[in-house]
Amino acid sequence: MKLYKFFLYAFLSIGIFSSCEGDLDIELEDDDDLLASDVFNTREDYLKALGGVYANLSLVGLDGPDQSNLAGIDAGTSQYIRGLFTMQDVTTDEVIWSYENDPGIREIQRNTWDANNVIILGFWARATFEISLANEFLRQTTDAKLDQRGVSGNLRTEIKTFRAEARVLRALSYYHLLDLYGRAPFATENDLVGFARIPEIKGQELFDYIEGELLAVENDLLDVNTSQNYARANKGVAKMILAKIYLNAEVYLGNGNSRFADCLNVCQEIINSGYSLTPNYKYNFIADNDTNGAQNEIIFPIVGDGANVRNFGGASLIIQGQQNADGFKPTPASLGVQGFTTLYRARKQFSELFVTNPLFQNDNRNTLVTQDISSDPDNTDPPVDRPIEIGADFTDFSKGYLVSKYSNITSTGEPGQSITFADTDFPLFRLADVYLMYAEAQLESGTGDRNIALGYVNALRERAFGDTSGNITDAELTLDFILDERARELYWEGHRRQDLIRHGKYTGGTYNWRYKGGTPNGSAISDNFKLFPVPASSRAANPELGQNPGF
Repeated sequence: MKLYKFFLYAFLSIGIFSSCEGDLDIELEDDDDLLASDVFNTREDYLKALGGVYANLSLVGLDGPDQSNLAGIDAGTSQYIRGLFTMQDVTTDEVIWSYENDPGIREIQRNTWDANNVIILGFWARATFEISLANEFLRQTTDAKLDQRGVSGNLRTEIKTFRAEARVLRALSYYHLLDLYGRAPFATENDLVGFARIPEIKGQELFDYIEGELLAVENDLLDVNTSQNYARANKGVAKMILAKIYLNAEVYLGNGNSRFADCLNVCQEIINSGYSLTPNYKYNFIADNDTNGAQNEIIFPIVGDGANVRNFGGASLIIQGQQNADGFKPTPASLGVQGFTTLYRARKQFSELFVTNPLFQNDNRNTLVTQDISSDPDNTDPPVDRPIEIGADFTDFSKGYLVSKYSNITSTGEPGQSITFADTDFPLFRLADVYLMYAEAQLESGTGDRNIALGYVNALRERAFGDTSGNITDAELTLDFILDERARELYWEGHRRQDLIRHGKYTGGTYNWRYKGGTPNGSAISDNFKLFPVPASSRAANPELGQNPGF
């Protein structure tokens, strides 16, 4: 079910639009704000309210894509997936942002950020706002509130499911805050709305809270049904978040706190729950990925829709940023969009994962653009090879490979509804990731079945190559291989920073990539950069918040 069928907008009391942070003034679309007692009369009213919690993952406000409901933060900067993509991928070897005059970008992609970085503030604010929205929905749907409104029967049962979904969405944002910042302001539906000092939660306590919430709601969530529950926070989504925190437990909690065996078990539960790989890898990233078969693989999408879900982030910005400049492919027409050109390019070290081995020329996942080819059919000039290396001048768009992974064209060749805002859903979680997590957890824990792990990896390779020519042997299934294979399978999907940290290759100087640490050839960065700092303005507004070492 497309998320816009939830109506996307939630018109509740002023409380639902209050952020977790006192420094953020949340603006409403309508000055005549409806009171909660006037809003909750029908099933559709509850769907609208829940839709508001979902919508915050895609939208930035109620007044269009250029008006954020987080005052003082650029609408694009504060979009959830744009922030996540920038912090998880642009800070790594996968991608470079061409325009370093954009606020905060230079420091982000050169790993030199501090607590005043606007991108770091933008995601912190959007994630904590998501928690506020979920909390307010839960406040308005307690047993006592439902009793007051005379809600009973089937609707009351369904609201129980809605509440479980809201708790999963809240846990999702707490998971992202744990992963990126290691800590968060802690507020639930049991806390009063307002601008009081909000206590902090971090480390083991935050990990335990996320885990406890996801386990507590499992029986109340919808079962996995890829044809009916697409884009809903169902049991598969809850298990996916669990698998992620288990996989990264030693990063979050320190050495000796591994949960790889638990990760493996949850991954197997997800695999057994009804998802399946779409035969065509690229179908996961195009305009009809909610209906072309990819919905069977995508465990949780962040919905895009050119007519109804418009934002300057998500898949829309990535697709626009893939365009080539000066009439070369990929052109706007070939991607189904217009707008920014050559915003994103691949860094050399990522490109080498595909181009150094001739085998990967036949890999369907390889969407690197290595040549400038004219889009003019009458142009007879031969293709010009692009250098793999991005030069010192980031605005020289002729250097560095491009990527054409995402598209606003459907599987039947039709463009999306809008040339500015893509219909393409961003696949936050996919079954392919679960296969690779199972394999990694098997290697790390020694539990599970190694032959099954190898089979899952080769299932992805057979889809990628179209046959068994790319299959690996048991001896080739190593942790180093898994890290590289995760990059080839999951690039530009918001996983790379987390993966590099888990494998000990993000900080320090063991593995350097172009412009890591701010130098052209890359240099070591200190361990404090495994986490982002709590934004300075957030700490000024809430003295209960601590700060990560080194900031």
